[in-house]
Amino acid sequence: MIEKMNIYVVIPSWNGKELLKPCLDSVMAQGQSAEIIMVDNGSSDGSQAFVKASYPGVELIELDKNYGFTGGVNVGINAALKKGAEFVVLFNNDAVAEPDWLEQLSKTAQDNRSVGIVASKILRTDKQHLDSTGENYSIWGLPFPRGRNEVDNGQYDKLIEVFAASGGASIYRAKMLGEIGLFDEDFFAYFEDVDIAFRAQLAGWKVLYEPTAVVYHHVNATSSKLGDFSLYHSSKNFMLLYAKNMPLALYIKYLPLFALQLIRWSITSLLRGKIIAFLRGVFAALGLHFSTVKKRRDIQRSRKVPIKYIDRMLYHHRPPRPPKLEKP
Repeated sequence: MIEKMNIYVVIPSWNGKELLKPCLDSVMAQGQSAEIIMVDNGSSDGSQAFVKASYPGVELIELDKNYGFTGGVNVGINAALKKGAEFVVLFNNDAVAEPDWLEQLSKTAQDNRSVGIVASKILRTDKQHLDSTGENYSIWGLPFPRGRNEVDNGQYDKLIEVFAASGGASIYRAKMLGEIGLFDEDFFAYFEDVDIAFRAQLAGWKVLYEPTAVVYHHVNATSSKLGDFSLYHSSKNFMLLYAKNMPLALYIKYLPLFALQLIRWSITSLLRGKIIAFLRGVFAALGLHFSTVKKRRDIQRSRKVPIKYIDRMLYHHRPPRPPKLEKP
């Protein structure tokens, strides 16, 4: 166990009372010591009272409404940083961790000083199919989880550099956050973890995947309740992610592929009867044009790595179609 590290685990939650016991029990059972902060995004299901009564050792921050994943975790991260956190760990309320998860994650972060983010090995709750082994970002502008829905046969059991880490179970170095900032609250939810990792990569920080840090994730337990929520935010953030972070030479180089992906996505949305949600997201991104340009200027001015490095880290194929998930 690494005793000397000042680690805070931040758990965002919104109307997930039924998920909290297995989640919090698994975090509190970790061999590595850490403080736990749960940020409640204005739940109406009694989550706050449950945590106060059952987990008095958990610091509960109650927000007045749902500020999304980004708004919620930023409140928790700021609270941790004010208390002197060296590392902040994000953990979804619909996830359960193996007992040595935090120890493995934090050891890898501590042992690699140039690493700002470490990703976990995330499986679905059947403990057979993968959910994420780090996140890729393709030259088509679309992020996707490595290995999602594949049967876990050990094919992703190597410690390697990845482009990004899933925000559902990953560790962030406080020093890095001080340099690049926290999560972009314009994203609200979806792709925000790839955005912060892209900014980290541009600023010279590495992202590692630690295969021995294992968690199990109940996929879409929260967003599945929200109808067209995911499509709206995904299409918006697809635009913001590319516009903010892609260096100019690569922006121009891959713009035709980005445009083609946008067209394909619009056609798919039309055929599914979801075109309104898709277009709302696109126009929301366009409405953020001026703030996005300002953020882009600041991000690109502070870039410390060669463009060739970023190009090498991108996924140079079309994002794969995930195989159908077999019933466990």
